[in-house]
Amino acid sequence: MINFQKTLDFFYGVFISEKSKVRAERFILNLALISFVIHLILIFLNYLGITNFLSDAALLKNPISAIYTPFSFILIYEVYMLIFYLPKSFTNYVTKQYEIITLIIVRRLFKDLAALEISSNWFTIKEDLVFTYDLVASLVLFFLIFLFQKYGRQKYEIEEDMTDRVQRFITKKKIIAVILVPLFIIMATYTLVDWGMDISLKNEELPSFESINNLFFDHFFTVLILVDVLLLLFSFFYTDQFHKIIRNSGFIISTILIRISFGVTGLINTALIVSAVLFGLLIILIHNRYEKNLSAEQLKE
Repeated sequence: MINFQKTLDFFYGVFISEKSKVRAERFILNLALISFVIHLILIFLNYLGITNFLSDAALLKNPISAIYTPFSFILIYEVYMLIFYLPKSFTNYVTKQYEIITLIIVRRLFKDLAALEISSNWFTIKEDLVFTYDLVASLVLFFLIFLFQKYGRQKYEIEEDMTDRVQRFITKKKIIAVILVPLFIIMATYTLVDWGMDISLKNEELPSFESINNLFFDHFFTVLILVDVLLLLFSFFYTDQFHKIIRNSGFIISTILIRISFGVTGLINTALIVSAVLFGLLIILIHNRYEKNLSAEQLKE
């Protein structure tokens, strides 16, 4: 048991320590900067006629589209931060899920900006409508995440003598986090290699934007659903309180809604994402009411 704990602490320190966080941040931000410059160079080379590499691709026609690439690496960093917070704070872990899907929409806005058509027929042009939906959704999601963080941090004094059980629950979350880091590195690498091979096999034809936007993250949220289910099952050893079980179950539903959104486009996609975050916010608000009532009842006794 002692050897297992030492092994866990070692790998936890390697993957999820503050030093690892700083190294990951520097590495990914440098990649983001380099990718941004390379993307811009490709766009200008095509524009000047020096090369025609994927010249028909929407992401290589407008310099604004170049912002899409560094944003993709920033999203990878957000994935790491989600794993980083998993053993530390359940609220921050769920918040990171919402931040990731919001950043995906913001990243999509940069692509939409490059193809925007300014005309009096704004509401009849499909691309302009999609841009409008995403623009409004990003603001709504930003506000919902603010409320989720605000109410998710509220604590109420409830007497619980579960120190050992809580520590075991945290240990289980650490094990999951240690497994997730190499797993997501493998997933990200495989996705990148597979995408590159897909381009070469299609004679330098870039896959559709929908497939690019869903790269990695559709599988990522599938794994998150499994992780959330594990956390729910582990939580039964930690507490049998109804409101906490419903809260954890509600977050699974929220993650599933986000995962389903990758299978659709347009307004339905945006509506599913907003509904997922709104559902999570309502869950935490109702959960807090339960906590407040339980705390008030204990004070009366």
